[in-house]
Amino acid sequence: MADTDLDVVIRGIGKAQHKALMAEAKKRQARLAGLAAKAKTKEGKARLKQTASGMMLLATAAARRLQLTAENAADSYARAMRAALEELKAAEAKMAEAAKGKETKSKAAAKKATKKKG
Repeated sequence: MADTDLDVVIRGIGKAQHKALMAEAKKRQARLAGLAAKAKTKEGKARLKQTASGMMLLATAAARRLQLTAENAADSYARAMRAALEELKAAEAKMAEAAKGKETKSKAAAKKATKKKG
């Protein structure tokens, strides 16, 4: 797991939360459908069926928002890591260029010093 990218982990957590929420919603919908079947009055049955379908719609919407949020967070994290990697590479290139320039200057100074001595 040490070399696993965190954006994959974030997406996995989002999927797990989505599955858990949908499983619980299905359980509650089944319970409400069972209560609707046992209801004595027509209005009671209709009310429980409506409650079950409304609850399922809301749970589906919430689960989808949860998953989208996780995907957005994972994408944002991946973008930030790519940007940080590019910055790091640019900084290393700049430092290498500076070291190369410094080395060239010191060689030129050494040549000058040897010419003055000779």
